[in-house]
Amino acid sequence: MKTNRYCAFLRGVNVKGTNMKMTDVCAVFASAGITRVSSVLASGNILFSSSKNKSDLKAQLEKLLSAYFKYEAFLFIKDKEELATLLSKNPFIPDEEFHIYGFVGVAGIEKTLMEEFEKIKITNGEEAKIVANHFYWKVQKGNTLDSAFGKILGNKNLKASFTSRNLNTLEKILKKM
Repeated sequence: MKTNRYCAFLRGVNVKGTNMKMTDVCAVFASAGITRVSSVLASGNILFSSSKNKSDLKAQLEKLLSAYFKYEAFLFIKDKEELATLLSKNPFIPDEEFHIYGFVGVAGIEKTLMEEFEKIKITNGEEAKIVANHFYWKVQKGNTLDSAFGKILGNKNLKASFTSRNLNTLEKILKKM
């Protein structure tokens, strides 16, 4: 059976009272029979290897994390090729005054996110684009959480549907895969 290399992106880690040590998260993954488990940064990026398919892994790991940490866990799994594609399709030119985020989530979430983005008042150079079914958001540094769109991203009815990472973080993860 072929073993695949993945990254699990956990939603809502170490924000708003959901604090967890990545060593504990890695131990939960290992308890599921997953190998080569490691974390990248402290924001819920877990690299691992498994021969199981992504949908089975997602369900199993969400259940285990929810039980262990006593919170409703959501995670999204990407393989190396998917992550490389997400990074390569970035439509924005890097600018030291802006953060650029890539989003991972359920199929079709990019359309929902764009609909929400189009409803808000845009701030200083803020932009959003969909490229190849991936949603990207560019926002001025220091304004991520205070922007109208940043506030929408914390909406409870969307939390099971996506998570986002700064593209710099995604590049670090890809290099370690």
